[in-house]
Amino acid sequence: MTFELPIQDTSFKVNDQQDRKLIQQKQTGPIKLKHAKPAKGKKIALIGWSIPTMEAMDRIQRPYIVVSLPEFKDYAEKHEIPFYAWQFDKDIDYEQVYQKAEDLFKELQELDVDHAIPLFEETVEWAGALNAYFRQDPKVFHHSVLFRDKAMMKRRAHIGGLKVGVFEEANDKEQVRQFFRRINASLLRHHEEDHDPIHVKALNKAGAAGHRMIRSEEDIDTKLTDDNFPSLVESHLKGIEVSCEAFIHQGKLLFLNITEYIVFGYSMMVPPSPEIEKYRPAIREEVQKLVDAFDISYGIIHPEFFITDDEQVYFGEVAYRIPGGHIFDLMQKTYDFNPYEGHILCCDPNTTEEEVKDFFPKEDQTNGHAGSFLVYPKKNTVQGVNIPDELEEHPGFDKHTLFKPMQVKVQDQEGYGNHLGTVFFHHEDHQQVKQPLTDYVEHDFFM
Repeated sequence: MTFELPIQDTSFKVNDQQDRKLIQQKQTGPIKLKHAKPAKGKKIALIGWSIPTMEAMDRIQRPYIVVSLPEFKDYAEKHEIPFYAWQFDKDIDYEQVYQKAEDLFKELQELDVDHAIPLFEETVEWAGALNAYFRQDPKVFHHSVLFRDKAMMKRRAHIGGLKVGVFEEANDKEQVRQFFRRINASLLRHHEEDHDPIHVKALNKAGAAGHRMIRSEEDIDTKLTDDNFPSLVESHLKGIEVSCEAFIHQGKLLFLNITEYIVFGYSMMVPPSPEIEKYRPAIREEVQKLVDAFDISYGIIHPEFFITDDEQVYFGEVAYRIPGGHIFDLMQKTYDFNPYEGHILCCDPNTTEEEVKDFFPKEDQTNGHAGSFLVYPKKNTVQGVNIPDELEEHPGFDKHTLFKPMQVKVQDQEGYGNHLGTVFFHHEDHQQVKQPLTDYVEHDFFM
């Protein structure tokens, strides 16, 4: 007895096997950069403005020129700082930055410059564009965008094996709403009144600028406007958030600082308390994984991680620049070395192994703990400074930079905005630093 079988379409099997053979013969994954070195003896362009960085350049004897906004020109000329004025356009996309940077590249080339180092978040892509022209490799520019576009950043980290939250790009409120529903459905919370929050983040802004926590569908309508899009939407990670400062040369992690956020947006401490310090080996492993995944050979990165309740380390985001919050000052206080000099040494591909060999301190040998408390005005106008006596008498108190600002009216700020002063703490006992960093969040330092 014979059976007639239905005619089978074998095209899928044939095509699938052909595709698999072709993939096996092809190099997939990220394209590695060549990281060609700049010519020795040429100048380095500092893109942004940082007096401590300029002083570091002078101490380690690197020829440089500062490329910054025109309003810094008079100060630069007065203090004999080599300077080139440039207006960085904010409202242009990355490809337009690359195109406009060609003119700046030609000008800097005439000034004997062959390498650029970014100092601010908004100058990372400009430095990347310049280095792409210096190295004659457009991929150098696109590599710099990985540190600015949070969606690209998350995808690269995920591909590289780092743990990340669930994320998508959103272009309007409805896409945020759908993401919120899908996340809560996957957590079996879609029929509950207590939903899991999600986060809406600006694709290319630093710190908390553009960040909104969405705890309900009502929040989507009340907290978001058209100005929030396009954006990154991300699931919530519950746990401890820390930032790191990783100094890298020739792809090797030479020194790792871990900063503990005491009150996010307000205060931080270096090194962290013992309950976070114990995670250093796990964090160091993730940072090296990040270095490898992002193909970083030189420079300093400022990544943020979440340590979840089950002690898993999740990647948050990463910046390729000097950190804010006076973290370098805290590191200098506790580790007895100059991070600004370390930054330049690591960013310069021509730095020798001898120069960095004994430069960085041991991570487990510190001079106590140091903390910074960023002071923001709580009123629209400021008439004076209000510093409690007990603050200055506290055992952990070090100094402050509070003063009555020349401008009485406080300007509108995005995110946490710019602080108007800082209170510094230092003590051998981390609790003597940590406690005041939490005690004065509600205090109004400006009258």
